[in-house]
Order: sequence, then C-alpha cells, then structure tokens
Amino acid sequence: MEDLDLRLPAMKPRVAVIGAGWAGLAAAVELAGQADLTLFEAGRQAGGRARRVSSDGNHVDNGQHILLGAYETCWQLMRKVGADPDRLLHRLPLNWWQADGLQMRCPSWPAPWHLLAGLLSARGLPWSGKGQLLRALGRLALSGWQVAADQTVAEWLQQQGQGAALQQVFWRPLVLSALNTPPEQAAMSVLAAVLRDSLGARRAASDMMLPRTDLSALFPEPALAWLAAQGATLCLGQRVGQLQAAGQGVRVDGQPFDAAIVACAPYHLPHLLPDDLLPAAVKKLDYWPIYTVYLRFAQAPQLPRPMIGLREGTADWLFDREALCGEAGMLAAVISAPQAGRLPEGALALAEAVLADVRRIRPDLPAPVWSKVLVERRATFAATPGMVRPGVRLNAASCYLAGDWCQGLYPATLEGAVRSGVAAAGALLQDMTIMNRQTQ
Repeated sequence: MEDLDLRLPAMKPRVAVIGAGWAGLAAAVELAGQADLTLFEAGRQAGGRARRVSSDGNHVDNGQHILLGAYETCWQLMRKVGADPDRLLHRLPLNWWQADGLQMRCPSWPAPWHLLAGLLSARGLPWSGKGQLLRALGRLALSGWQVAADQTVAEWLQQQGQGAALQQVFWRPLVLSALNTPPEQAAMSVLAAVLRDSLGARRAASDMMLPRTDLSALFPEPALAWLAAQGATLCLGQRVGQLQAAGQGVRVDGQPFDAAIVACAPYHLPHLLPDDLLPAAVKKLDYWPIYTVYLRFAQAPQLPRPMIGLREGTADWLFDREALCGEAGMLAAVISAPQAGRLPEGALALAEAVLADVRRIRPDLPAPVWSKVLVERRATFAATPGMVRPGVRLNAASCYLAGDWCQGLYPATLEGAVRSGVAAAGALLQDMTIMNRQTQ
C-alpha cells in the first residue's frame, strides 16, 4: 500500500476539538501546526476526569491515578508540551505492598528476572501460591498474551488453578486497580493487554509512575499553554450544544469547520450528536464508579510507604500525598468499583471508615482537620467480555471520536485516552490528505 504524505496544503483546515480531557488534548497537540485549531471545553478547567479540583480552600485531584512505565504515548506527549515525566513523576520498581496481605518489591533487574525475584522473596503468600501465580503468568506469556474474547478474568483464573487466597490478595486488587471492573465481569483480554505491555515487556515498562504534582500540572495545563503558543483558540467554559455534518465538513453550534474530533465522555454524546451519527455501541456501555476519600491531618501521615494497600478494609489503596506531592498532612484513599451495599452511607460515615483503615497502620494519628469524599459515578466504562468499542471515525465525513472508551484493548486509563486522541488526529490527517489528492 502506498504510504500517505500527511502534510496538508498551505491553507490549514479549520478543526474543532470538543472536550479538553486527556484524549482531546492529545488530539489537539497532534494537530497543532497542521490545522487552525479551536478547542472547546464545557468546564473551566482542562483535564476531564484527571484534573485538580478545589474544595474549602484545599486543592486535590478528582482521583488518584497510577501510571506505568509502559505509557509511552503519555511520555511522548508530555515531553512535546514541555512537561518532563522524569521531573514530574516518581519512578518506582514494580511493588505490591498490602499492610495486611501480599508484600512484594521487584529489584531493578532485567525482565523477567525482576518479577521472578520479587515473587520468590514476597511475603504474605505461601510457596504454593507463588507457584500458581508463576505458572499462570508463564502460560499467558507463552500464548502471546492471547485469551478467548468472551472469557472473564474469573473464568480464566479458575482455568489456571488460581486458589482463593491468591485471588484475594493479588488478582482481585490488580483487576480492580487496572480495569475498575470486578473479576467476575471483567474481560480477561483487556487485562492480558495490560500485562503484556507491562510484565511482558522490558523491565522499565512495569515501573510504577506516581505523580509528584497534581494531575492538572502533569499534562493538561502544560498542554493548554503549549497549544496557546501554537496559535490554537481555547474556549474553556463553553459547552457545545450540537454537532452536525454539513457536506464535507461539520457545524459546531452553527460554526463551520472542516472537521471535528469529539472527545467528551460517551454519556454526553446523545445530547451532542444526531441519531444518525451516534454509534450504537455507545448506548450499550456500562460504567463503574471510583470513590476517592481525602483526609488532611495536622501532622504528616508518614505511612510506611507512599502507596499502601489493604486486603480487608474499606479502602483499596492509601496514598501519602505529603510524601508524594508535598501536600502537607494530606492522605488519599481510593475505592475502585465498589459493589452495591459495600460502603457506609454518607460522606461522613465513609470518611470515618477510611480513618479506621488508616489507624490500622498509624494508630497514633489524631482526628483529621478536614475530609472530602469525591465520587465519579461513571468513572470508567465496564471492561466486559465481548464489549463493542466504537472506532475513531463517525458515520459522516470529517467527524471523529476520541476517548479511553474508543477502539483498542486498553482499559480506561490515561494511556488509553491519549492513544485514542492520537489515533483520531491521525485518521483526520489521513482522510484530509486523501480528500485533497482527489480534488487536485
């Protein structure tokens, strides 16, 4: 097949990007310099579901994100806009530290020896469990990280002879953290893709990357500043009401554009797109929530590690935000995909339950001086077997989609979001190059 020269003619096309989350920002950064860009964002801040929020004079993130060394698209885009990942993130060798369960730290050895050494020296898991885990991962690697598309994680674990204790201390927390979907419902093919790109790649790909700063400063704010310097028009606090196909172009609230990339949450699409453009798969998506509980103390939390898990607690993971980001006295607790009825009702009761978790580790901590519960009720799509994910091209010329829920095998992660934005920008440039050739 002939390679396409994706350089557009001197007259730059007018392109609208709707949504300034990580997917929309990635698309805009890819298009900068090749299009007359207008970026629309309904909120007053960029970043979507990964940004800074303010409450009672405290600045926190609207969720706690863990990135992996494998997130190459994130690192490329961050560097492009002047945000150095080496400066903005802690790079830690793969480790798994539960206060009441599995405790494992992998050395900085070449793969796969780092994982083997970490598992063999791990505490909180009997030798039989270590053998079961190594056999399952070995078989998965030998299969090329391929599994049946209709298989759940729970079914695969049973097939691989993973015992109940091993599932409780390792697999369930892993699946909830990576996919935000319970193992009984989660697609093994999606988990296999994550394991392939982390455990199945070079050692650095499995490193855990924990932000030293808030999420807005990590990428959204540097991206906005860079886009402004490239001449993009930034329309923050401006909600788009309607997108319509118009010949070979589009209209965004009546304004003519040569093309548009829609990068908003999927549940907003029915209000934005006409029925003939709305992908049927969007209507079939299900979602899972994520709860983040913040506690601020009058003293440093001083957890044994900046990130520590609980096998039997209300919270899944605790993060020492003072140690990570320098936020004095701040601690964050994350609860992924909680089952109905699992959590105490009300913000105060939930904060008290998390405080009880914290005091299992630091019994001397006083009562917090401030607390906040943030709930993203549709934080991620449910990564279930056989789910259909829409492609980046809509059913009309010059209309495209971006979002972590679009095509691909990655779960709802920052890497999945930016990959989709890059893919949408690439499809737009390819189609416009072809169109220009046909009209010459």
